[in-house]
Amino acid sequence: MWVPTTVAGREGVRAILGAPRGAVIALDFDGTLAPIVADPARARAHPGVVGALRVLAPVVGAVVVVTGRPAAVAVEYGGLAGVPGVVVLGHYGAERWEDGEVTAPEVHPGVAGVREALPEVLARVGAPEGVWVEDKGRSVAVHTRRTAAPEEALELLRAPVAELAAGYELVVEPGRLVLELRPPGVDKGAALTGFLRERGARSVLYAGDDLGDVAAFAAVEELRGEGVAGLLVCSGAVGDAPVKELADRADLVVAGPAGVVELLGALGEALTPR
Repeated sequence: MWVPTTVAGREGVRAILGAPRGAVIALDFDGTLAPIVADPARARAHPGVVGALRVLAPVVGAVVVVTGRPAAVAVEYGGLAGVPGVVVLGHYGAERWEDGEVTAPEVHPGVAGVREALPEVLARVGAPEGVWVEDKGRSVAVHTRRTAAPEEALELLRAPVAELAAGYELVVEPGRLVLELRPPGVDKGAALTGFLRERGARSVLYAGDDLGDVAAFAAVEELRGEGVAGLLVCSGAVGDAPVKELADRADLVVAGPAGVVELLGALGEALTPR
């Protein structure tokens, strides 16, 4: 469990264990803390998450969840209100939940435009049965997981969705069988970097599973050059190959949310005074 395949990863582990008060434990939600499900509204954190985080939170500098979901939704679906001190950066950092309150700027006006225009675009390009749109409030996501040929449907929609997003000054964030239209300049890398600087972190563990986590991986890699030790963890999908770009850059690959919980549990055990 504690044998990263890279030198940088092993240095990250040593830094976290050696000075836990300077460490931040940063985690994606879907696919990392919660198993991927066909209906995102039914996603719930792995049953071991809250217990593991309750042990970790008091002994490290901070625990933060960085997710594309609305912050309050991640808190609800994860049971995270039961973890004292946890912070949730939702909508790729556009929202912040802390101490029971959500703070956020105004919603980008382009979101309302794409929300209204998407049905016509999907009909015009012949989106297959099973394609559906998730309204996240600050972004809009087009899912193909429920179609007969999800990958083919995703490719069919990629160009027209990108064109629509550009027309409303939004960008498209691709993920596993999903295209999310959201404001530019907001990503997990920027959110994570800002949080680590705010907390004066000297080390960080970041765990993620999808393309949206690439920016966070890149941020940790850059921060290593500034003296912040980092451990990059890829949560590999159970029954499916992990996202290759994440797996190739990770210091450690674990078996989905269950593997993440096991890792967090091992870390908490190692850091808890006996």
